[in-house]
Amino acid sequence: MPTITEADVRAALSGVRDPARNQDVIRLGMVQEIAIRDGNVAFALEADPARAKALEVVRRACEQAVLSLPGVASVSAVLTAERRPPAPAPAGPGAGAHAISLPGVRSIIAVASGKGGVGKSTVTANLALAMRRRGLQVGILDADIYGPSQPRMMGIAGRPQPIDDRRIRPMAGYGIKVMSIGFMVDEERPMIWRGPMVQGALEQLLRDVEWGELDVLLVDMPPGTGDVQLTMSQRVPLRGAVIVSTPQDIALIDARKGLNMFRRVDVPVLGFIENMSWFACPHCGTRTEIFAHGGAEQAAAAMDVPFLGGIPLHLAIRETSDQGQPIVASAPESAEARAFVEVADRLAQALQAAGTAAAPEISFD
Repeated sequence: MPTITEADVRAALSGVRDPARNQDVIRLGMVQEIAIRDGNVAFALEADPARAKALEVVRRACEQAVLSLPGVASVSAVLTAERRPPAPAPAGPGAGAHAISLPGVRSIIAVASGKGGVGKSTVTANLALAMRRRGLQVGILDADIYGPSQPRMMGIAGRPQPIDDRRIRPMAGYGIKVMSIGFMVDEERPMIWRGPMVQGALEQLLRDVEWGELDVLLVDMPPGTGDVQLTMSQRVPLRGAVIVSTPQDIALIDARKGLNMFRRVDVPVLGFIENMSWFACPHCGTRTEIFAHGGAEQAAAAMDVPFLGGIPLHLAIRETSDQGQPIVASAPESAEARAFVEVADRLAQALQAAGTAAAPEISFD
């Protein structure tokens, strides 16, 4: 197979013109962050945000131009904001208008964690299903560009279908609307994008998807406090964030960092969830606190945020997640599913207590 070089990519892109400026994208300096690995090509096109919709045709033409090169297996091009001199700083953290508006979505909630491996994606999927059981219209945005999990968690395969030349229809599973970069790329393909490309892809997944009317959109965030977290906090009208942690001290240290990051950008933290709170033996039901217990509840009290509840470490939760049959859907009457439902109820109460006038109304039983 021929080896693709950056020069090859630039040569192909030199044949794609921006019709409004009558020059090719290379001469205009639009092409940035070219990355090539094993025949997979990714790059960013810098553009004026006001022209984003008009330049969608150019973006697709760029992908087709590179895809025609011998040896190219796949191409991903994203639009990113044009680099400009920094504007004066806003009056305070998180001040200023949000760039992305989703008028049909009543509440957008970030489900975050300070570190990986705490089961955040499993919690997100089951929380969405628990809210759906309460009669709400719910969506999931899988914002973990490098490690998307929701297609497998929700048992959804295939590619989203276009509605027109600008918008696509989200995928759906168990009555939940879902969008993830995992629908666009092979499951085993590594994402090799740098920060600006990740931000551009995330904004497209939000802006160009026909979410319709939703009571709640849960955003499955990547771990940590990096580019995606800042993009979501500053460019999306978040109603709040939920922090998922396991009980042990090392996880809680990172969870506190996540909480403090959201506070610095004026995003309300709606509460802590303690995942893997205790181990429930699938044979005898004996409860063992492998990772200690109650650490997240203590941290929540110390930082003056609600504690939304604990989720057990149980074999059935892992098995159903791997099979694309989350436990709230596949075993709704189980004790493990009820734990997620209780957390979802407390989350809705936290939304209402935070004074969000558009928070969904839920009756609790």
